[in-house]
Parts: sequence; C-alpha cells; structure tokens
Amino acid sequence: MEIWINPACSKCRSALTLLDAEGADYTVRRYLEDVPSQDEIAAVLDRLGLEPWDIARTQEAVAEELGLKDWAREASTRERWITALAAHPRLIQRPIITADDGTALVARTDEAVRDALSR
Repeated sequence: MEIWINPACSKCRSALTLLDAEGADYTVRRYLEDVPSQDEIAAVLDRLGLEPWDIARTQEAVAEELGLKDWAREASTRERWITALAAHPRLIQRPIITADDGTALVARTDEAVRDALSR
C-alpha cells in the first residue's frame, strides 16, 4: 500500500504511527514534493469512488485565491478540478491510502486506517 502524506499534518503522522504499530508494509509519498500527475489523481479518485471536489481542501489559502468554493461540481468541470489539484497539491485532502486490493480511502481517522489494513 501507499500513503500520500504531508509530514506537517497531525492526521498523517497519526496514520503512520498506526501503520507502524500494526507492522504494515507501505510506501510513503510526500505528495507536496512528489506531486501526483493529473492521471494519478484521476486514478486515485476512481479507486476512492469520489470526485475531485470531494477531496479538495477548500479552506486552504490557494483555494480562496482560485475561488474554488464557487466552482461548479459537475461532470463538465471534473477536469478543471483535477488540474487544480495537480497544480496545487496542498489542496488534496490527506492522508490518502491506496490499498493492495485496488481501492483507496481518505484515512483521517484510526478507523479508516484500520479499514485500509484489512483490505
């Protein structure tokens, strides 16, 4: 499994602590440094079963600058959202775990991390 993290994020650090405590085999991706491409974001969204606006951090300063809260949330604007997430990775919700079974989840709680471990 792979976990997308921002090391400054307390939820990311908690997820890593739990993965380590469970002896999980995983790879860390510091997505602010190793920025996912538009294709990677689209693939993770498919695995999550979510749309880009579902994982967008709309409280970030860059979201405010872009006017993200006012963007339409519909199929015709999906690519615009994905482009923004790739251009401004700080907008991506974290941590995201891509599980070995082909699924993914936003692992902001211990329960979500345990769910990823069970896949």
